[in-house]
Amino acid sequence: MPVTASLQILPVSTSAQQTQFLDVPWLVYQDDPHWVAPLRSDVAKKFEPDNPFLQYGKYQQFIVVQDGKAIGRVVASVNDRLIEKENRKIGFFGFFECVENFDAFRGLMQAAEDWLKAQGMVEVRGPIDLSTHNNCLFLADGFDSPPMVMMPYNPAYYIEYMEQLGWQKAKDAYAYDFPLDVELPDKFEKGYHIALKAGVTFRPIHTKGEAFEQDCISLYNLFTKAFEYNWSSTPRTQEEFLEEARSLQSLVDPDVFPVAEYEGEMVGFFMGLPDYNIPLQKVNGKLNIPGILKFLWYKRQIDQGRVIAIASLPKFRRKMVPIGLIYLGMRGGQLKGKPYKRAELSWVYEDNDPSRKLIEASGGTICKTYRIYEKPLA
Repeated sequence: MPVTASLQILPVSTSAQQTQFLDVPWLVYQDDPHWVAPLRSDVAKKFEPDNPFLQYGKYQQFIVVQDGKAIGRVVASVNDRLIEKENRKIGFFGFFECVENFDAFRGLMQAAEDWLKAQGMVEVRGPIDLSTHNNCLFLADGFDSPPMVMMPYNPAYYIEYMEQLGWQKAKDAYAYDFPLDVELPDKFEKGYHIALKAGVTFRPIHTKGEAFEQDCISLYNLFTKAFEYNWSSTPRTQEEFLEEARSLQSLVDPDVFPVAEYEGEMVGFFMGLPDYNIPLQKVNGKLNIPGILKFLWYKRQIDQGRVIAIASLPKFRRKMVPIGLIYLGMRGGQLKGKPYKRAELSWVYEDNDPSRKLIEASGGTICKTYRIYEKPLA
């Protein structure tokens, strides 16, 4: 599909084109000091035939080529579970990257829209990499620092180009900053003790052996219940969840990952993770032997962490479980000998008022804004 005399959109169908697809980010961000290269093997795995997503969805990769070189990429996808949940034929675009070239950007978006229309979709939403459990959102504000671990990053012109093309904001999300040299308000410790009196117990997550596997299954069940009604989201399979959990097993700091239990059942969790983007920024997307050595060396520089999620079953919110988890998670990051100077809680949708009130009451301030777009397919 020619875009201009020098630009052509190609569906990815060969191993050479797949290599070009994977190479695009290194061209886009070659001069950006804040970019953290994704692990190339992790991205490639998403397009292997055994990806569980293919049990309930389909996708098509595209690249835009100039003078034989890929300068942009996009993936159009259909998630049948989301269509069933929302009762509307909504498709996604994701894995988007493009150099600062409006014609190339527009051509990629048009290719994604055309493919989705051919699948019978009436609306497109993104960026979402197959699922909101993967990478999603464009950074819309806060370009002056690197992203935290497992958070997106992109050039500012993405937002400008999207609006020029007539895309509408579907929803914003926020990242919140927490300095760890400030104590939480007293009501958080009081809430923790109220939860204890109600029969709730708290402990660090297990990180080894059979206990880790069982905790992961409990986390999966709780995560699925707690976020059942999240916008634009459908549950992962247990297989998908456990695969990701195992990939993060060696990275977990149990002091910032407390769980809550009631009568032996996990009823809440505070999912904190050290900011491994700090060493990952040094390995350039490859955990080969030199990459592993660099990772281990620069791992010592980690001085911040990300709070990925705080969850509780609804009936335990009245027993102060979320308050207690925040108290323990933040206190865990402040223990003597811990390196953390700040934490980021990310991300929270703009219309999630209960969570935002709780986060802001605990001292969080918005530090970055992210955006998902929508567009009808005429």
